[in-house]
Order: sequence, then structure tokens, then C-alpha cells
Amino acid sequence: MARTTVTLESDVEAMIARLMAERGISFKEALNQAVRRGLSSGVRADFVMPSFDMGSPLVDLTHASRIAGELEDEEIVRELRVGR
Repeated sequence: MARTTVTLESDVEAMIARLMAERGISFKEALNQAVRRGLSSGVRADFVMPSFDMGSPLVDLTHASRIAGELEDEEIVRELRVGR
């Protein structure tokens, strides 16, 4: 059995406290039950962002990252000159 320190967010702490009261169990038991239930549920919390075909780009984006980096560098130099 491993012993560790866990920092719970306030909403999670409230849910654990509610589980303790409902079942008349200790903090340790409530936390272990909640973790077991969450990990064995088979539900994945992965977020999938839908993508859409926007057709062919109107401009060549081959060097877009390089150009964006150069623009960012120029802005940093400008801000340093201004004294920000």
C-alpha cells in the first residue's frame, strides 16, 4: 500500500465528502472507491476537435511557420526598443 499526498480541488473534495457521508466510510475508502470507479469505467476523457476540409489554400503555406516566427521576433525586438 502506497502512501502519498494528494491535493484536491474544492469541487472534488466536496464530492468525496458527500460520498463519505452517504456511505459512512472514511476519506481513504471514499477516495480509493472514486479513483477505482473512474479508472475502470472505460470512459475516455479525450477531447476530439472536429476538422473540416477548407479546400485548397489561397496562398502557399509552405513557409508559414517560419514567417510567423520572423514576425514574432520583429515584435519582440520592437517591444524591447519601446521598453516594455
